[in-house]
Amino acid sequence: MKKLSLKIFVAASMLVFAGCNDWLERKPQNIILEEQVWNDPKMITGLLANYYDRLPAHTSLTTGWAEFAAYDEAMWSNNDDGRNNIINYPTTRWTLWDYGLIRDINLALESIETHAVKLSDAQKAQFSAELRFLRAYVYFEHVKRMGGVPLITKQLIYDFSGDPSPLQNPRNKEEEVYDFIASELDAVKDQLGNGTSNTRANKFTALAVKSRAMLYAASIAKYNNLMASPISTPGGEVGIPASRAKDYYAKSLAASAEIINSGSFELYKANPDKGANFYEAITKKSANREVIWAQDFLVSKDKRHGFTYDNIARNVREDNLSSSSITPSLNLVEDYEYLDGTSGELKNRNAANTDYVYYDKLQDIFANKDARLYGTIIYPGTSFRGTEVQIQAGVKVWDSAANAFKTVESNVLGSTYEDGGLLTGASGPQRSQTEVSNTGFYLRKFVDQTAMSSTRGIRSDMWWVRFRLGEIYLNAAEAALELGQTADALKYTNTLRERAGFPANSLKTINLEKLQNERRVELAFEDHRVWDLMRWRTAHEVWNGNSANPDAMIYALYPYRVVRPGHATHGKYVFDKLVAPRFRAPRFFQIANYYSFIPQNAIDNNPKIVRNPFH
Repeated sequence: MKKLSLKIFVAASMLVFAGCNDWLERKPQNIILEEQVWNDPKMITGLLANYYDRLPAHTSLTTGWAEFAAYDEAMWSNNDDGRNNIINYPTTRWTLWDYGLIRDINLALESIETHAVKLSDAQKAQFSAELRFLRAYVYFEHVKRMGGVPLITKQLIYDFSGDPSPLQNPRNKEEEVYDFIASELDAVKDQLGNGTSNTRANKFTALAVKSRAMLYAASIAKYNNLMASPISTPGGEVGIPASRAKDYYAKSLAASAEIINSGSFELYKANPDKGANFYEAITKKSANREVIWAQDFLVSKDKRHGFTYDNIARNVREDNLSSSSITPSLNLVEDYEYLDGTSGELKNRNAANTDYVYYDKLQDIFANKDARLYGTIIYPGTSFRGTEVQIQAGVKVWDSAANAFKTVESNVLGSTYEDGGLLTGASGPQRSQTEVSNTGFYLRKFVDQTAMSSTRGIRSDMWWVRFRLGEIYLNAAEAALELGQTADALKYTNTLRERAGFPANSLKTINLEKLQNERRVELAFEDHRVWDLMRWRTAHEVWNGNSANPDAMIYALYPYRVVRPGHATHGKYVFDKLVAPRFRAPRFFQIANYYSFIPQNAIDNNPKIVRNPFH
């Protein structure tokens, strides 16, 4: 009996173990294995989409957009005066140390090499190229903030030996990081594929990043060394030799020219109304060959954002509990020139400054301005979504006894004066009220015209333009100017100005100051301003913390209806220029801000990391 039982047990055990072996060999149904991911183009594309979404940005339509109101393009007109009361910019403001994303990209590159056995060589080459492009872009976002950072291109794997020093890499020189970016973009540009996609990287995206990155490197090489005390470290982690400037300018110009001359892109000119055309050049998604690379959003895929909800003008908002957050400054408005080439200061007082200039219509003070103003900013007398954005601060009532005007304003938006006419516009401006403009202007660029896009339920799928041809023309112009190729610099700049309504060849001469203003008005609210002033090494001069310096202050323009019955000025409009109400502290950029603070934990974990100057 015992023998029989033993035989049965052994036979049963053999069946069980045979079943276990079969069970252990089954693929899990709820786990995606590495070989599955790296041999499935759709899964790799999904992973790439995750990396695209994680790309660092200082400002965009979803990340840090409120910082548009932290410099000199605008002020903050919503609740909380924090951005209007920046005593100085902290050195951590632009800090970036995202080696988690770099690690993930390095891991993906190695996994494609080791696991992607079912992909064709062409597929492997394209995916690897796209990953290397993303890594180069991430390093560019680091170097423009931090200076030189450690260039890590492979996984760092700890061996549990108790000695972490093999994983501790020193910072590369600032120029080495820029050189790495250039070489990587050159190496992958012809393998990226993706046609002329403006949402995934292709050859022209790589060239656009190179155009910008090399211009930054060139500017730092030139202008950092022109400072009375150039910012540098002994090991070159910060500071680029002046001798490198010409080479970097040449590389930027070559990349820009290749895009411009390719015929694959063109400046948007579909709308004969040049102001509306400029708005469409940035915001229109279909039949727009100006946009090179954008972060896209789609309502149909439930990928949307609330930028329009928070920034649409007060009296055209929909179900908003918020609006009017970023309100452009008079400083920016006055940098848009008149079409005859004269400076853009608005004429609100006569030449002797003894009286106002009187206008029949609110918009008349902006007549014959650079059309990019209309495409960027909603100013008094203009509309959005076919509705007038009603901007009027109050009325100027003539006091015969005092022989002067008395200013009358109301805190009630859309209020009526005793003569039956408008007192305060439904969109302000207001001196102290929030969620209405405090500057007299509203943002148009990137605010969605689509119905329901400013509602909480629908929101917007307006895209964020990372690179477009307008910038490339300006990059080319600046690099050409710095290389002494003045005729080309003029050609590139005048092409953009003509699109904005200026006569052909409107500029006869050109210098850096002129190009700096062109960048300011063409690229406003596209995350260029602070980086441009940094690379030209002028940020500490423009934003010097002095309230007597008009560049460090934010100004407003308040329109008033004239109430003077029986006089020729009755019913006309006048304008007051003033320091923007609720703006508290002049902008103050210090020398220590040119390079950002390296996180203390990074230094604690790696004693080879050198601190940035003045930190």
